[in-house]
Order: sequence, then C-alpha cells, then structure tokens
Amino acid sequence: MGLFNAIHISGSALTTQRLRMDVAASNIANADTTRARIVDGEWQPYQRKMVVLEPKGNGFSSVLQKASQAEGLQGVKATRIVDDEQPFKLVYQPGHPDADDQGYVRLPNVDPLKEMVDLVSSTRSYEANVTVMNAAKGMYMKALEIGR
Repeated sequence: MGLFNAIHISGSALTTQRLRMDVAASNIANADTTRARIVDGEWQPYQRKMVVLEPKGNGFSSVLQKASQAEGLQGVKATRIVDDEQPFKLVYQPGHPDADDQGYVRLPNVDPLKEMVDLVSSTRSYEANVTVMNAAKGMYMKALEIGR
C-alpha cells in the first residue's frame, strides 16, 4: 500500500460525491420543467437523473495488480448517469400551455424529498471523506516530526 493511498481513495470519493450533489441539484432545479427534450416531435418533461457508482479497479490491470502486490483497496468512480424510468406525474392544469386535450400536464418524475435525501447523503459522505483526508494528513505530519 502506498503512502498516499488514503488520500487518493478519499479524493476519488470527493469527486463522485460532488457529482452526486450536482445531479441532485440539477434534478431539483428541473422539478417543474415540462419541455426538456423533443421525442417524436413532442415535448417531453425532464427525466430524473441518477449517478451509478462502482469501485475503481474492475479491469484486468487491477486484477493483475491485486495478484502481484496484494493490494485491493482503491477508490470509487462514477461510471455513468442514467435516467430514472419512473413514469411522469400527471397533474390536472387545464390552463397550462403543455396540457393535453383533457387538461392534464405531464410533470417530471422528480421527487424533491428523494433529492433532498440524496443530497444530504452525499454531503455527509463528502464530509466523512474530508475528515479521512485531514486525519491522514495529520498522521503524515506527525510521521515527519518523528524524523526531526
């Protein structure tokens, strides 16, 4: 295990948690967007996005490194951002410009409560990883003081 592995692992977690916060913020910002994209000539509402995370090092080089150096601890990475396939919400608003013939408007499948839970979760994870980085930095500084 290298000297700075803890910092590299926490750094990858900080990057992915920041991405989760960005996606949650985008979902909250577009919670009422009824015209996000055109599909078959018709406007579609915004579709909730989700981040897919995986541990780093699923490739062949990672397996080879684990076998040769007995290292298995690596960070996390965001592999992709996917659309949530939950159905859109139908709300009766006959005066809305995007209402259909019966007066219903399709709203995005964004639930602000879910987004806030995701946002708080990613914030707590971000803070925990900052604490890990500070602890590792403190240990490195104490190790340098031993050498004096």
